[in-house]
Amino acid sequence: MSIEIDLHQIQKDVLVFLLFKRQENFSGLNRTGVPSDQFNFHLRRLIELGLVKRSKNKTYRLTPNGKEFSNRLDTESRTYEKQAKIGVLICCVQEFGGETNYLIQQRLKEPYFGFYGFLTGKVRLGETVFETALRELKEETGYAGKVKLVGIKHKMDYSKDGNLLEDKFFFVMKATDIKGNMTKKFEGGRNIWATEKEIFKLPNLFDGVKDTLDLVKQNKVTFLEKQYKISKF
Repeated sequence: MSIEIDLHQIQKDVLVFLLFKRQENFSGLNRTGVPSDQFNFHLRRLIELGLVKRSKNKTYRLTPNGKEFSNRLDTESRTYEKQAKIGVLICCVQEFGGETNYLIQQRLKEPYFGFYGFLTGKVRLGETVFETALRELKEETGYAGKVKLVGIKHKMDYSKDGNLLEDKFFFVMKATDIKGNMTKKFEGGRNIWATEKEIFKLPNLFDGVKDTLDLVKQNKVTFLEKQYKISKF
């Protein structure tokens, strides 16, 4: 369970309490003396959400989803701790007429509408980063190929006034031996092949494209962590 749920303070208190005590009965959970019918309402809500379950011995404990969700609550403030997103960044490389070309994608959805950069995609729950890369490659370009991990990139995008806009970790993949027919345009973007020289002539180029190309050209897996100031979002 990776989404934030709007919970009452009493419900958050129950979840945090059960993080440190594997199971507890009704009275043990109701430590602040909330009226029984009101407290029972909050327990039922947690059960309906699949965060808490009631055992045969009339005690309550966290479900697997409840453990995962509750572990993201700050135990002091009871606020949901946001975490960086995890995805793959795929750089497809192909030779055309003796020149190295790279597959570039223009983003046609918000945020960053109209920007050019490399193909990216979110890692789904239970999916390996290699499975993600091959799936995204097929879904958004129509291609199949071989993918190789060349780097890990922590990219933090800030507005001009210093507000954090996005925080992402990318597993950077180099895709070669490209096969299939390219999907030129799809909902959310369009694809083009370009030389390195042509890439840097494109308008609205994502910050970090050069950094990614440098990772792809190296012969070892490299970690890159960098902050970028974004003029458009």
